[in-house]
Amino acid sequence: MRERKATDPLDSSTDLTEGKEKLRLKQEVGLISGVSLIAGTMIGSGIFMSPEWVLHHMGNPASSLLIWAACGLLAMFGALSYAELGTIIKESGGEYIYILRIFGSFPAFLFAYTSVILVRPAGLAAVCLSFAEYAIAPFYPGCSSPQAAVKCTAAACILILTIINCLNVRLATSVMNVFTAAKLLALLVIVVGGLVLLAKGQTQSFQNGFQGTTAGIGAVGVAFYQGLWSYDGWNNLNYVTEELKKPEVTLPRALMIAIPLVTCLYLLVNVSYLAAMTPTELLSSGAVAVTWGDKVLGSWAWLISLSVALSTFGSSNGTFFSGGRVCYIAAREGHMVNILSMAHVRRLTPSPALLFTSAMSLVMIISGSFTSIVNFFRYVLFSCIILLSLGYCFLTNTGERRREEGKERDWEPVPIIIPIIVLMAAVYLVLAPIIDQPQIEILYIVLFIFSGIIFYFPLVHFKYHPRFLQRVTLHLQLLLEVAPTTRDAD
Repeated sequence: MRERKATDPLDSSTDLTEGKEKLRLKQEVGLISGVSLIAGTMIGSGIFMSPEWVLHHMGNPASSLLIWAACGLLAMFGALSYAELGTIIKESGGEYIYILRIFGSFPAFLFAYTSVILVRPAGLAAVCLSFAEYAIAPFYPGCSSPQAAVKCTAAACILILTIINCLNVRLATSVMNVFTAAKLLALLVIVVGGLVLLAKGQTQSFQNGFQGTTAGIGAVGVAFYQGLWSYDGWNNLNYVTEELKKPEVTLPRALMIAIPLVTCLYLLVNVSYLAAMTPTELLSSGAVAVTWGDKVLGSWAWLISLSVALSTFGSSNGTFFSGGRVCYIAAREGHMVNILSMAHVRRLTPSPALLFTSAMSLVMIISGSFTSIVNFFRYVLFSCIILLSLGYCFLTNTGERRREEGKERDWEPVPIIIPIIVLMAAVYLVLAPIIDQPQIEILYIVLFIFSGIIFYFPLVHFKYHPRFLQRVTLHLQLLLEVAPTTRDAD
């Protein structure tokens, strides 16, 4: 491991300086691909699996719809704050690079250690398991799918994604664009079906809609978590800032298009579910979207299973695309082994980081479950949002933001009240379940995060580099045909 000097965003694949060729990733993500990356990752398994849990924790349809709307608003506020950070710190890496530049090396390493080793692979594993459940369900009618078949299918999904993303960035973004269009079409089918049912007078689920609302802070917090799982991905574009075409324009515009679009679709889809099913039927449904298809589409219900499978595959591609960049940027900054900071010399993809993310996700699939993964993910994510909201407030009082405000910009700076709202919501979402229902797993999470201290001081702070690791890096570099990447100074 070694420290690397931070420099400017990547803007080309190669450059000749002093007779040496510099290797860089390309800027190939435009506005359409940016919108597809955000919306395509957000619309995954959550909207097909979380509605019943949001309803379960809130107790009635009307309050569950309010939770879905509030989750969308919170995601929008968080995205606005991240977009502002992205115009000040114009580097890839998302939360990791922002924590590094604002708070320093140690907290950034703890985030990278937790994210690269567990959180990002666990999130990818969860989405791929959801894909596998829907993909093989038609082959086991009337019974649940064998876990071995589900896990093997999920593993095959990860391997296919690894090949796609290692081959070419443009291929990966093209896959995202195609699958995003397909899943938007599928959601529109559900929305139209619900509107037809409402027009026919099927509004029983909305009568006395607030009756039996849950008032406990813990239950509301858990309902928020389940809803926000469906919005996961709103921050994905910040992981690839250096690969955006005109990032100062593309980043905020993509966010302003994708998140309101997804929020509106989620609300309409939930209304459609409740128009087709009573709350009791929805709560007893193991797969809400499939049950909706059986009730509304009849013999064409198989289209819903196919659509969900396509949706989750597209979402897993976006998760994999951004997750590999966190590993790559952390290695480039000296917080991971050097081989992970390299890119393929011809394909210009961070293939070692992608292969590592793939391997960790395969390990997660062996023993992971959807609920445990969500529960772990939420604490790490919102703890980081707390840090970054504080960091944003700090940046507003520095000369750095004032210099940015003095430049010509395509959008207005974000009002300080927005990151403050995000900060308050994140604090609530972290503390409410702990206060309401303390669990020993939370202690395990904290212990795992701070176990990174064992690696930070010898390998990063004191820069101890074992000889065998250098030899392994050299052999892997030759085997994978990769080389170190660089960026020009500002």
